[in-house]
Amino acid sequence: MNRTTTDLSKVGAGFSDLALGSQAVFRAALEALSHPGRIVDLPHDAEVPRHGHAASAALLLALLDPDCKLWLSPTLAKSDAAAWLRFHCGCVIVEDPSQAQFAWIAGGDEAPALERFAQGSDTCPDQSATCVVDVPSLADGDDSEGWTLRGPGIRTETRLCVDGLPPERAEKLIAQRAAQQAAFPRGVDLFLATEHQIVGLPRTTHIELEH
Repeated sequence: MNRTTTDLSKVGAGFSDLALGSQAVFRAALEALSHPGRIVDLPHDAEVPRHGHAASAALLLALLDPDCKLWLSPTLAKSDAAAWLRFHCGCVIVEDPSQAQFAWIAGGDEAPALERFAQGSDTCPDQSATCVVDVPSLADGDDSEGWTLRGPGIRTETRLCVDGLPPERAEKLIAQRAAQQAAFPRGVDLFLATEHQIVGLPRTTHIELEH
């Protein structure tokens, strides 16, 4: 991926306290993955990029390090988000989704098929990718709408509304997730993120779309 000279004076600050800021975001991420479908607030004090959702940026700021490879969707790859994450995390930004341990997908960008990302292996499922997807808003669903989630970390089932996500994109994402279930323990873990909240959807979570 082509790199351009970055004016570091225009790169926003990271967490004011790196250790405490990262720990707080990491705890929120663990809560989200331990309780799929639960909407988790993600407070932070980082000066996030202008492009992409703030919660996504803070989440990746806490998770990435110089050993990580990151794939960015086209809008983000051309924005200040790329320079911000490279500067603060030292991560390598790659053009091939299959090489990335993490991916960040902007709300208006078309996401690659989940099968294009690293899936891990039966012996090393942890070598799969984690994808962070920007969505307009998240809300608890009712009995007649939203996504129905089942699996570990959910007592019976829970409902989630991903408002503003085009139906065809939601259907495609859920179909791809269903196709990956047969390959467990391989698979991709997901975070959905708004400006201030996240939801975790680990590969063990089964999703059905209610119309």
